[in-house]
Amino acid sequence: MLRTALVCSLMASAPGLARAALSDAEMLEVLKTIDVRQRNSGDYKTLVYIEQKERDKSDLLYEAVVYRRDENDQLVILFTKPKAEAGKGYLRIDKSLFLYDPAVGKWERRTERERIGGTSSQRADFDESRLAEEYTPTYVGEEKLGVYTVHHLLLKMKEGADVAYPITHLWVDAATHNVLKRTEMALSGRLMRTVYYPQWNKVWSESKKDSVYYPKEIRVFDEVEKGNRTTVVLREIDLRSLDPNIFTKAWVESRSR
Repeated sequence: MLRTALVCSLMASAPGLARAALSDAEMLEVLKTIDVRQRNSGDYKTLVYIEQKERDKSDLLYEAVVYRRDENDQLVILFTKPKAEAGKGYLRIDKSLFLYDPAVGKWERRTERERIGGTSSQRADFDESRLAEEYTPTYVGEEKLGVYTVHHLLLKMKEGADVAYPITHLWVDAATHNVLKRTEMALSGRLMRTVYYPQWNKVWSESKKDSVYYPKEIRVFDEVEKGNRTTVVLREIDLRSLDPNIFTKAWVESRSR
């Protein structure tokens, strides 16, 4: 039912419309706009609810708090519920992602394809956007996605970039430059994930002196394990300054004591 509703609202694509393609400079500007809108010059904190649905299994609901310091590319994802997951945390330092499991009291380095908390979500779903830094765009065409006119861009990973998947298709609302849909593919061309962003919101940042945009929901469909899907809901966006100690292994470890 969920995917059927999304088909009705976003997925009804039509052939490309007869308009001029975006130039390389215009595509780069679109990606930079997406990145800048989601980035804060100061800190960022949000409460997230993650619902995981898997075929033939009971639904799981997680609660976590996400802490970001975009200026230094720092990120913490700390699980608070359910009890079995409380205290588990992810920490991004110097472009490396680490997982702390309080059950064993150890840190492990993880890849960009890490399934956060065992769900279909990944680090990039919670972090700031770096599309212009990590990908080179090619224009596919102007299309219709439901009621929206969108720019369909093909993104290929830049050399040296550390991303989950090297090929991404992006559908960007031509009117607002909000991302509405993305598909992520392995180098072989195999489709791995389809992600929808049904609605965007914004909150004023005093440090940035501008708005910070964020998706109210992220809906992730696992294209490898069919039937698995994850819904991420963001609440309570807080852009006040954070204690720098939050972005350390010691702080994450202390949350499980």
